[in-house]
Amino acid sequence: MIPLPDLLLFSGAALIMVLTPGPNMIYLISRSICQGRRAGVISLFGVIAGFLVHMFAAAVGLTALFLAVPMAYELLKWAGAAYLMWLAWQAVRPGARSPFEARDLPHDPPRRLFLMGFLTNLLNPKVAMFYLAVMPQFISPAHGSMLAQSITLGLTQIAISFSVNLVIALSAAGMATWFANNPLWLAAQRYVMGFVLAALAVRLAAEQRRA
Repeated sequence: MIPLPDLLLFSGAALIMVLTPGPNMIYLISRSICQGRRAGVISLFGVIAGFLVHMFAAAVGLTALFLAVPMAYELLKWAGAAYLMWLAWQAVRPGARSPFEARDLPHDPPRRLFLMGFLTNLLNPKVAMFYLAVMPQFISPAHGSMLAQSITLGLTQIAISFSVNLVIALSAAGMATWFANNPLWLAAQRYVMGFVLAALAVRLAAEQRRA
């Protein structure tokens, strides 16, 4: 059983990650603005299917890796911290582009919408890095089956991502218009996001593995 404070901290990390602009957010916003809310929701279900693939691959792979290579935890810890610092820089760097600047996309049938959402997430390095370098920091042999912990954390991340992305898909057009009319809020969001990501990176780097 994962302790509640750890689960809440992981949930916070998952929330920050889903709010950080990336391929999934950009695709869902663009699809919703170009083709409507229904298309955005169908695409979101494809994204969730991609999350499930990432989750089960990471759960099985991480369990085997930790058992075979004890140093793997330390390597992944530093990789996760470095990746979070990179995301923090991407949020605050000069010229960073808002995901609410939608791309023009052609109208696609439901099957293709689902497939494109699935592939966008499956090939998303941000998601892969989260599962392989951030999630392991919240797994401990003292808390029982590492496989069960991985699946619990993965399902928590998926639930948070689905909820946030559903809101984004349903309100993308209105949010894009609001941010276009309030650029100062968009800049503030970027800097707050960068600070939180950097703080989380420092926290993970300082974390000692619990036996």
